Amino acid sequence: MHRFQNLPSVLGLAIAGLIGGMSSVLAQKTIPSCQPPNAGEYLLLVVSPTANNQKQLRSALPPELKTITCKYLNETVTRVGGFNKIDDANRWARYVSNIVGLSAIITTRPTTTANVQPQSQPKPPQQTVSYNPQALGEGYAVLVDYYNRPELVNSVQQVVGGNVGFVSYGQRPYLLAVYTTNQSEAYNTLQKLNNGGFVASLVDSRKVILLRSTVRF
Repeated sequence: MHRFQNLPSVLGLAIAGLIGGMSSVLAQKTIPSCQPPNAGEYLLLVVSPTANNQKQLRSALPPELKTITCKYLNETVTRVGGFNKIDDANRWARYVSNIVGLSAIITTRPTTTANVQPQSQPKPPQQTVSYNPQALGEGYAVLVDYYNRPELVNSVQQVVGGNVGFVSYGQRPYLLAVYTTNQSEAYNTLQKLNNGGFVASLVDSRKVILLRSTVRF
């Protein structure tokens, strides 16, 4: 009988240790939100939802490129430390796609955002042509965050030289500056928008939902 007298306390310690271990595991799985790029910086966000994806990516990249796992629009990505030139970001995006087989998002922040300040509860711009929501096909989509300022549609149209669409990406609304299968066209458009002071991102178009093909203010 004596050997079982301390059983409750032993079980208590075991349970406490198990709970502590579970808490530690849960804490490790908490992934922070990605920090935005600095002004004028091109940031590479590689979609890497699994630990194996992240390990493969880190082993394929040189150590001088800083990598951080974080959350971007509800996706787990690896943030690859920023680039000053879009050509550099483009080169590494192609490298990641060819060597590791992972898709990458290139996002940027203009050198000045004085004319594009975020406001709460973004509203869609005026819609001129109605379409049923549908996913875009394979290719590249350049999105612009319009920050509840539908009047930016005209400015974006002037930069891209054509109509602007309205889409949803990561459960957030964006202006669609261009949808194309031509990689060079997508990167050139991204650079033009950045130079024009817009907050733009280049993403996998298959994850973009088209809401309206043409909008105007």
